[in-house]
Amino acid sequence: MVTKVKKYIAVAGLLLFTVSCTGQKVQSGAYNLMLKTALSHSVTEISVDSLQQVQDSVILLDARSPEEYKVSHIANAQFVGYENFDSLAVAKLYRNRPVVVYCAVGYRSEKISEKLEEMGFTNVSNLYGGIFEWKNRGNTVVNETGPTEKVHAYNKTWGIWLRKGEKVYN
Repeated sequence: MVTKVKKYIAVAGLLLFTVSCTGQKVQSGAYNLMLKTALSHSVTEISVDSLQQVQDSVILLDARSPEEYKVSHIANAQFVGYENFDSLAVAKLYRNRPVVVYCAVGYRSEKISEKLEEMGFTNVSNLYGGIFEWKNRGNTVVNETGPTEKVHAYNKTWGIWLRKGEKVYN
């Protein structure tokens, strides 16, 4: 039990370090500019690089639609949705465990992160750049059969920010 507590404290420290760095960055300057204006930055943000370091120690929550999640998601992510977010289902999680929420670019996951904080979750972060930046950095996404190159690009307007992988719009 003490080892788990130390592990969670270390993860929390890394998440706090991530926030204290000189702003979150994504590889594309234009994408970063869009994110800086589209997001309210009301919750802790974690970069793809930082998530890679702690991925096995956090609870990953996917705040996209069921269709998007089915096309692909980050390995071990739990679907929580956005439109039909079920706070009671999520409430069964340990409120003090580190949680990282993501969506396509970070807007919907930011809103779900806000709701989680209102519910009493104390260690919530939003993945800056979302699954698009995750894939843009060459990371693996999976579906029910295993690794895939497909990523639901939401729509043609938002899909411009997904530079790697096979875009799916249905």
